[in-house]
Amino acid sequence: MAENGHKEHPKYMNIFWWLLGLTIVEVAVAIPEYSIVLKAILLIGLACSKAALVAIYFMHLKFERKTLAAIVITPFIICVFLVIMLMPDLTLDTRIEGIEKPAEVVDTSSH
Repeated sequence: MAENGHKEHPKYMNIFWWLLGLTIVEVAVAIPEYSIVLKAILLIGLACSKAALVAIYFMHLKFERKTLAAIVITPFIICVFLVIMLMPDLTLDTRIEGIEKPAEVVDTSSH
């Protein structure tokens, strides 16, 4: 708390620079070719950290009571759990290989 009794708010430009930095890291992680599972885990982690920064500072959850924080954290944990549990199905190579290529069109009008 500040000397005048008001709670100090974070410097929003600092949070902006953190979010910008995390976004640049996300783009840097997405560009190179490597394991899709590792890429997904890194991107999910970065997205979660950005979401936490936004919720804590811009939605002012840092200054809320514990019950409200629990109400926000519960669906967040469920969402992360769901994404992690669905990752094997989303990254399955046989799913991609099973897609049939369209048949080539044969031009018979030139006879």
